[in-house]
Amino acid sequence: MNTLEQQHYTTSFVVDQSPAEVFAAVNNVRGWWAGEINGSTDTLGAEFTYRYKDLHYSTQKIIELVPEKKVVWRVLDSQLTFVEDKDEWTDTTIVFEITRKDDKTELLFTHVGLVPTFACYSNCSGGWDSLIPESLHDLITTGKGYPAEGKGLD
Repeated sequence: MNTLEQQHYTTSFVVDQSPAEVFAAVNNVRGWWAGEINGSTDTLGAEFTYRYKDLHYSTQKIIELVPEKKVVWRVLDSQLTFVEDKDEWTDTTIVFEITRKDDKTELLFTHVGLVPTFACYSNCSGGWDSLIPESLHDLITTGKGYPAEGKGLD
């Protein structure tokens, strides 16, 4: 891994659930991502919009969908009102990689292009820190994420 790749925001966790269960939870975006989501979140080639209060608006296109292994979204458009460069997320890629390890399943999340030089890095990485290893993790392990709470996004 080169230095540039190491700068992209990434996090991971391991659960007892199967790759199929992890894949299903990732694609149930409304179950773990706090905000208003419109459009299909589980179909290759589909686009969906995400809005959180007046702080964040983005359009994601599902560009890769490999059952039980990988989900990739390309951010086509973004408006982040809390930073000067409001389209910092545009043309970034959000990747979920699912790997079976013995009797466990690992989810590796990487927001390719979300780097420390971005003005939104601190806020956005903090948001992902609560959404991925907390809300998505809980959706996978307990059947309930906490998208309505918007934990860690303000």
